[in-house]
Amino acid sequence: MGMKGIPERQAAIYHTFNVEDLIEAGHPLRPIKRMVDRALSDMSRTFKAAYSDVGRPGIPPETLLKALLLQCLYTIRSERELCRRLKTDLLFRWFLDLQPSDEVFDHSVFTHNRDRLSEHGITQKFFDQVVKQAIDAGLTSDEHFTVDGSLIQSHASLKSLKKIERESAKKGDEDTPSSGTTGRNPSVDFKGERRGNATHRSTTDPEARLYKKGDGVGAFLCHSGHALTENRHGLVMGVRIDRASGTAERESTLKMLDHLGRRHGVRPATLGADKGYDAGPFLLELEKRWIEPHVAIKSGRIEPRDDGSWARWFVRSEQRRAAFKKSQRRRKLVEEFFGWAKTVAGMRRARHIGRAKIRQCFEMAAAAYNLVRMKNLLAA
Repeated sequence: MGMKGIPERQAAIYHTFNVEDLIEAGHPLRPIKRMVDRALSDMSRTFKAAYSDVGRPGIPPETLLKALLLQCLYTIRSERELCRRLKTDLLFRWFLDLQPSDEVFDHSVFTHNRDRLSEHGITQKFFDQVVKQAIDAGLTSDEHFTVDGSLIQSHASLKSLKKIERESAKKGDEDTPSSGTTGRNPSVDFKGERRGNATHRSTTDPEARLYKKGDGVGAFLCHSGHALTENRHGLVMGVRIDRASGTAERESTLKMLDHLGRRHGVRPATLGADKGYDAGPFLLELEKRWIEPHVAIKSGRIEPRDDGSWARWFVRSEQRRAAFKKSQRRRKLVEEFFGWAKTVAGMRRARHIGRAKIRQCFEMAAAAYNLVRMKNLLAA
């Protein structure tokens, strides 16, 4: 039986250790860090164009992108909380290549650099680099793809809705809050008042739109997020943030397909989608790109018109084919991404105001999802 030890209460002045030795050899962040570092090294020309050669040195963009990845991977609710974690978590410091003695940057660094990230498309280029690694590793299909969209709730409250004509009201108007307000949202009574996108606009997030997914569900302020995935392993090949409307899904799909062809040289042979993509003009656009639509067609008689109704009739006649049925079964892979992005990456409700800022978060969430999937697939 050993003697009781006495705790050392005097703080040591110096510590000698290697952070690399403290991280487990099989830690899941190790392969992810290797893939991230390779993607960032290929973006050196982009970083050089985004930053000046003179002036005070700022936080490296590589560090900011890695921090945003950690926020997605570890479900950290805010950039302020992320900086708190960086002060005490050696795992996070190791991932960001920060030494234990380095000062941690303030959360306002993200705010100051967000415009630069948007101007040079840095988050999109980082996501594209991750996709390129997946293609080079042979993890993606180059023929069969799926597309879908989902709503991302705006950071703004329904109380911020005001009639559009009130937005131009001058200071001192009776509808304008006075300088003596307490800072809380004023009480709003919408009873008997019909609100819509044509008559009302959010004063907090003007780009947000009232929208609802289906009957019996209340409308809320939101943006629409869209994802293009391949059908082999469900890796995300393209993402977009757009306005919430009945046509945004189809418009964003065509843009993602065109970007995929230009950036990666990938031109799908088939594209699976749900009934929200059942529109004659959209099907015709897919035909122009030599893409076979595996789109679920709504029930009911198809009237012969000049809006591509023959394309809808043709796609419905193909629904019994095995390839069509397989595409519809593989559609669930894109739903897995949206579920992960909303629950783990915190994209159920936007953290920021403005579509450009939300797009950055969505692109980083898609990159993080792909990195996790690629780590598991390459280890298998």
